[in-house]
This record gives sequence, structure tokens and C-alpha cells, in this order.
Amino acid sequence: MVNMKGRGLFLPLSILSPVLMAIGGIVYAITGEMGTLPLSLIWVGLLTLLVLFYTYFPELRRFITKRSTRYAFNTAVMSIVFLVIIGLIGAMSVKYKVRVDLTENSRYTLSPQTVKILKSLKNNMEVIAFYRSDERTRQAMYDLLNEYSYYSPKFNFRFVDPDRNPAEAVKYGITSYRTTLLNYGDKKEVVGTESESRLTNAIIRLVSDEVKTIYFIKGHGEKKISSMENDGYGQIREIIEKENHKVRELVLTNVKQVPEDAAVLVVSGPRIDFLQAELDKITTYINSGGRVLFMLDPGSPEGLVNYLAGFGFELGDDLIIDKLSQVYGANYLTPVVVEYHEKHPVTRDFEVATFFPAARSVHIREEPTRGSFNLAKTSENSWSITGELNEDNLEFDPERHQRGPINVVSVTAIEILDNTASEESSGKKGEGIKRWGKIVVTGDSDFPSNTHMKLAGNKDFFLNMLYWLAEENMLISIRKKEPGLTPVMLTAAQGKFVFWLSVIIVPSLVLMAGIGVTARRRRGV
Repeated sequence: MVNMKGRGLFLPLSILSPVLMAIGGIVYAITGEMGTLPLSLIWVGLLTLLVLFYTYFPELRRFITKRSTRYAFNTAVMSIVFLVIIGLIGAMSVKYKVRVDLTENSRYTLSPQTVKILKSLKNNMEVIAFYRSDERTRQAMYDLLNEYSYYSPKFNFRFVDPDRNPAEAVKYGITSYRTTLLNYGDKKEVVGTESESRLTNAIIRLVSDEVKTIYFIKGHGEKKISSMENDGYGQIREIIEKENHKVRELVLTNVKQVPEDAAVLVVSGPRIDFLQAELDKITTYINSGGRVLFMLDPGSPEGLVNYLAGFGFELGDDLIIDKLSQVYGANYLTPVVVEYHEKHPVTRDFEVATFFPAARSVHIREEPTRGSFNLAKTSENSWSITGELNEDNLEFDPERHQRGPINVVSVTAIEILDNTASEESSGKKGEGIKRWGKIVVTGDSDFPSNTHMKLAGNKDFFLNMLYWLAEENMLISIRKKEPGLTPVMLTAAQGKFVFWLSVIIVPSLVLMAGIGVTARRRRGV
């Protein structure tokens, strides 16, 4: 102990100084301003500290030179350094935000589609979530809305408790809990659950200037857009409609021309040929700036193959084999597409594998100036066969088979000179405005069906093609995967490995270790 004269004032002064400075710092942290009160408290604390050092300097010097004091001082310095490091990390985390989502399917990360739409908001969007204060799902909705606001300063949200503020609920016509209202200009949308896909679809409906119509041609054995059977398009139709589009069926023989409101025509796996009059209507539609998606399976009618050849497309009379697909749990007739065109809007940021069950090759001579591209190719381990499928074709033969990569999706644009539009806009004749008809051709129509739509990137790839044709580039992206059961797909070899490792090898090692420990203890007794 240090023997100090006037020791009765030492303890109060040594406590008073840091307490005054701490109170001043707390007041500054709360108010956010270095006003008179916090400044006075800090200065008084510093003056008290100076008085303490001036009055008791000899005694303090002797006290500091003691060995125990040096140890205590070193400990204090290490503690202060540790606290300073923690403080710096906290300060940096406020300015430089880095977040990592390690959950399955990135459950707590917004999809690229949602982020893209949020960043494209032109006006402020007001979001009001009507939740009780004790509602167990309130926090989940808050976290979701907070993520939305993180990516766009124009996305503003607040919570209202209908029990405590019934007047506001009545004002907006809200009659149930867990209801979220979105206001954008003079438009309104209501969402009923804590779902990113539903919330994003509501935003799409709010920001869209019009509802475009997509026509699926029928009458030739095409896929049924209302069917929920394995080969139907019922599920993909629901998604298209939720993303603010109308979906209609069209029988070409029943109309004089393709409807004027058709944003896109879809030909999905026809089994019989088109009449020449039907093809003429499609040609007229394309030449007027229309957009068509042709999805033709192996063995499709020759009339359509020859028709598309007139636009530069080469559809092979073949079938693609891919042994790599077995790694993903599919069969060898389901080639995996892993290579995409890096510059085309449909596939520019697309990095997800897609599966094309029973696909044929599609090719076009690439001419970027006229919009002709080959978009999606299978792996180098694939090959295409012609003729019948038999055991001889299940192994690659360089003399009879074509080695991959093999293209399965191609696109082109048809230049149109619109003299009428030019005369109306400028009043001059002989000058035309360039417009473009667009055609996309795929060598398979099963990949967006109910059975295969949820495989990897199948859904997103189909929708991206559709929305590119409809000139809705804002919707071209990767969508959110809804949380659910995620099955583990193993090959036969992988299944045997898991069985031997978990059932035979690991238990055997544990048993052997136990026997060894027991034997050693007995020898030591």
C-alpha cells in the first residue's frame, strides 16, 4: 500500500474524474451534439485529473514504480488495446457492411431479380405493414422489408398495429392482420404473407406501365398451359401471370391474323405440322416486329424445321447424349447446359446449370450485327446421335457421333423498315425507322414443364427468354427459390460410399478404439 498524506481526498478524486468524463461522453452519445453540458463535464473531469496528479505526484511516482503496479499497468494497457480494436471493428462495420448468408438456397439474401427491380425504382414507394406488436411473424417481415430498403433508398416502410391504431387500418381498408400495403404513385397492392416472391411480384405490378399478353399456340399437340400433369405448363403459367402478364391460348386457324396485343407467341412442342396459312400468319407477325419462341423436340414436324431454316436456323435430326447428367441425378438423355453466351441479355449474368430432357441440336451462324447468337451449349462430355437409340450409341464413337459442346438454344433478329411510322413522325417519305422482329429456337420443350421446371435454372432460363422477347429486360434475372425440402441426389457409387462410411467404417473404428483402450487399461492394472 502507498502511504499518502491527505489520502482522504485521493480516492474521491480518482473516482470523480473518470465518472465525470464518462457521463459527458454518454450525454454526447445520446444527444449527438457536443453541447455545454457534456463539454463542461469532460473539462471538469480533466481538471480533476490534473489536480490529482499535481497534488499526489511524488506518491504516485513511487506507486507506479512498484512491480505490482507495472503488472497491473501492462494488464490495463492490453485491455485498452483490446477494447480499441473491438471499437475499430465496430466502427468499420458501420461504414463498410459485409454480410454473408450461409443458409441453404440463400434464404436471407434477396434474389438478383428483386435487387434489380429495387434499384430501378424511379419514385418513392411507401410500404405499410399491419402487424400486431406481439405477432410472432412480425420480426420476419421486418427483416424482409429491411433488406428491401437496404438496396433502395426509395423503398420506405413502417409498421402499424391495427389494435392500437384502428383508424389507419380503416383508412386503407385493411381488415386482417399480417397484411402489407404497397403504395406507388396512385397504384396500390396488398400482400398477405412474409414472402419475397409475392412482395416482388407486387412491386412488378406497381411499376409496370402495361400488362402484356403472351399467346401460346395450340392445335398441333403442343404442351397444355393449364395442365398440372407432368408434361403440362400449368406451373410456369401461374408464375408468368403472377409477374404481371396475361397468358392466352391461340388457334391460328380461327383468326385472320395474330392479335395486335400479342407481346410474344410461343410454339411449345408441336407434334403435327402447321398449315401453310398458319405459317404465313406467323411470318406476317414477325415482319411487323413480332417475337416468337419456338421449342421443337427431336422428331418435330419437318415443315417447321424447314420454315425456321428460312431464318437461318439449323435444327439437327439428332438426339443429345450426356453421361455427366447422371452426376446430377438425371438420366443420360437429359443433357446439362453449362456454357452460355456472355454478352447476350438473356444469358449475360446466367451462371446456373439447366437441364434439357430429350433435346436436339440447334445452330445459327453467329452475326452479332443482326442479332444472331448461339446462347446455350452442353458440356464437352456430351455427344449427339442420329438414327435409333441403342446400346451402340451409349458410348461415344468419333466416327459416328458429334462431340460436344452442342448448342441447344439460338436467337436471331429480323430487321424491319417501317416507312409508315417514319412518315407519321417526320412527315417525310423515303426514310424508314428500323424495328426488329425476334425469334428464339430451343431444341427441347420439356425443360419448363411441371416435372422439370424446378430443376436448377430451368424456370429462370425460360422466363428470361420470354421476357427478353417481350422487351422487359428488368425481369431478366435469377428468381428467388422458395424454401422447402431439398432432396439429396446421389449416384450409385456415391450411395455405396455413404453407406460404407457411415454404417461400416466409422462404427468399426469406434469399436476398435474402444477395444484398444479397454485392453490397455487391463494391462495396466
